[in-house]
This record gives sequence, structure tokens and C-alpha cells, in this order.
Amino acid sequence: MSLIRPEEVVSAGELGGVHFIAIGGAGMSGIARIMLGRGIAVSGSDARDSELLEQLAGLGAKVFVGHSADHLGGADTVVVSTAIREGNPELVAARERGLRVLHRSAALASLMVGRRAVAVAGTHGKTTTTSMLTVALQHAGADPSYCIGGQLVTTGLGADEGKGDVFVAEADESDGSFLMYSPHIAVITNVEADHLDNYGGFEKVKENFALFVDRVEPGGTLVAGADDPVAMELAERARERGLNVLTYGEAPGADLRVTGFTPRGLGSRFEIEGVGEVALSVPGRHNALNAAAVVAVARALDCDLGAVREGLTAFRGAMRRLEPKGTAAGVEVFDSYAHHPTEVTADLSATRDYLDQTREGRIVAVFQPHLYSRTRFFAAEFGQALALADVAVVLDVYGAREDPEPGVTGALIADAVPGGVETVYVPVWDDVVAAVAALARPGDVVITLGAGDVTRLGPMILESLSAGS
Repeated sequence: MSLIRPEEVVSAGELGGVHFIAIGGAGMSGIARIMLGRGIAVSGSDARDSELLEQLAGLGAKVFVGHSADHLGGADTVVVSTAIREGNPELVAARERGLRVLHRSAALASLMVGRRAVAVAGTHGKTTTTSMLTVALQHAGADPSYCIGGQLVTTGLGADEGKGDVFVAEADESDGSFLMYSPHIAVITNVEADHLDNYGGFEKVKENFALFVDRVEPGGTLVAGADDPVAMELAERARERGLNVLTYGEAPGADLRVTGFTPRGLGSRFEIEGVGEVALSVPGRHNALNAAAVVAVARALDCDLGAVREGLTAFRGAMRRLEPKGTAAGVEVFDSYAHHPTEVTADLSATRDYLDQTREGRIVAVFQPHLYSRTRFFAAEFGQALALADVAVVLDVYGAREDPEPGVTGALIADAVPGGVETVYVPVWDDVVAAVAALARPGDVVITLGAGDVTRLGPMILESLSAGS
């Protein structure tokens, strides 16, 4: 997968009729939904039918299952993601006809033209911070348009068109596509080594984040995590450009400093100096920091901070971000998208805080590595992260877009988990549910972790536990 570079961004009104190849994806469907909200003619195809396709059809889109050049109809613009291969018949036909072909991020950028765009970037915390910000701004009366890489628990939506002039978007660095955006406000939560299959090394990752800072509008604002050294380097770069800078975090000197973090069940309370107490209904110290980023953006937008704090308390999370799935036989099951060692560490730490307050129980972490390259790069770090669990069940690698690599399996991570943690490597998918159900005891928390199809396991584990109780 090559890195995306900036291309000319046109306003949404210049796109004409728009056809999406793979319209059923979370990001693509969200952009299509907003375009429909603006009265743009939308069509799209996907390899299989889904609820998202049905929703888009209900909003007025022409949707097709399967790919065919005939599906282009009278479209003027075709939108693709990085995953679409050049041989796709619709893409081939679009190029033959000389249609405008845009990467998904360029299509999203077109929707930001004329709005006060807020782009949330960073190695970790993008989806939750973007989701929190959306809900908080809604409570403050801003009614933003938004496009998130996940779905809000309260509405089930990941994107929608608002009536206000603010546009909130998650900015994905994985393939460089965040360089399409020229935001009024940029957020950088943190910068760590990831997506090295694309970037090749950490220096290239940092270089692209620096380019992202350079794309903030003149007179705009950078909101940067004060606890992250690279984010602070980027804050200095922004100051040299003459941008406004707001920092947040637990570090002394942060403009919005978080203090007094106290876990409260599946939530927390803490202070933001100069703002007051904030109560969250989602767990973890990392979410307190995400909330401080939201307050920083709200301050830059001159929002009512009291209403913003109420919105943060009302936030119920994004799907797959420590999402409760249910309880059976005295065992609670959660699901998480965590697929990087830092994210696994954060979610297991939050889960430990929750258990310590509520009962004596164990954490049973069910981890599915995502990508062969990430497994190869970070096997040792994943092993250390899983040491925060009491029991680690490691699945085989979910390859996604990558071909298997000789010798790279989930066993690399299972072998890296320190002694003292009961560790089981279960490479066969059909064996996982029974293995987890046999390990779990009343009072335990089972948490499924990973960016692949591990999310399917939660309901299956609950069903198995119920059948055995």
C-alpha cells in the first residue's frame, strides 16, 4: 500500500454525481451519508450486502452488490479507498471515461471546504477523541458535521451532516491520507511507531506528522498532547509557523492540565486546571486525556465549556472501544479495537482499575494480532502489554491486506508473554470460544482485543457461557 500524497481538493458542489467503490465500508459509507445530506446524487457498490447498504439506500443512494462497469451510470466522480485494486472493473471504466477519481480522504476533504474543520490525528485515541468531541459540541449547540472511524454507541452512526459551520473528522495517518486536509484546528494526541509496513521507519512517521502540522490553516490552532515528546516537538513547529497552540495532559506546564484522576466504575472523575471537575462515563486514564483534548478544541472554538463538560459526561463511548457486550455466568465481556501495544496496555489498565473497584476477579484477554508486519515488529511489546492480564488467549494473525510471512504467527506473541500470566495459544478459530469459556470464572472480565474479526467472538463467548451455566 503506497502512501497517499495531497491532491487538488475541490468543493463538494463541484463533484457532480458521486459513485463509491466499496460504499459499505465504515469510512466510505459515512462520507456517502453526508453527501446525501447535502443533496448530492450518490451511488455505490460493495462486494456483499449489509445493513449499511440498506441504510444508504433508504437515504436515497443507488446501491449495488457486486462490481460492474455498468454501475457507474452517469457519475461524474468516483471515490475509492486504498484497498481498491487498479483492476476493479468500475475503476477501470472510470479511468477509461476520464472521470474524476478521488481517494476517500480527498472526498472527505471536499466536504470540509467552507467549514471550520477540526481534524483529529495521532497514533492512539483518534476515534474516541473525535467521538467525544462530536457529542460535546452537540451539547454546546454547535451541531457539527462529523465523520468518525467508528460508530457512536448512542446513535450507531459514524457520520452525519450537521447544521453548524464546524466539521469534525478523524484524520487517518496509516497511509498518509491525513495530508489531504487543511484544518482550521488540528489535534495530535500522540505519535508512536506504527504502520511501519507503509512508512518503513519511525522517522518517516514523524516526518508525515510534521507535514500535517504544516497544512493547518494560517491563524489556525494545533492542540497537542503534552505527555508525548513528539507531539511537543510538533507544537514547537506550529508556534514557529505562527499558529495558536494549546497543550493538554498530565505534564506540568500543560495549558489544560489533568490532575486528580480517580476511577469510578466504568468511568472516572478528574480536574482540568482552570476548567473544573469532569466526570466521564467511559473508563481509563487515557480517556481523561482524550477529554482534555476535547476541552482544548472547544476553547479554541469559543464554546460554552460548561455545556462541553456536560457533553463529556453524557458520552457513552464509541463501538469497539472497551464496549460492554454483556454478562453470562457471572462473567462480563468487553470488546476493544486495540491493535497496538500501547492501546492494549491502556485498555487492560482501565479494565484492571474497574475490577479493583468492583470485585475480585481476573482479566482474561483474548488477543488477535492484526497484520503480519505489525506482529513481526512488535511481538515483544505485545507480550509485555498482555502481562497486565491474568490469562492471555492469543489467536493467530488476522492478515487483512497482507500475505502470510513464514514464521510469523500468533505464537510469537504468546511466547513473549512473561511467566506468571497463564497463556494459551489457540491458532484454530473454531477452538477459541470453547477455550475461553473453559478458562473464565464467575467474577472475571473477558476482553476481546484486535482490529480483525475477533469482534465476532464476544456474543459467541456469552452464548457458550450461558449454555454451560
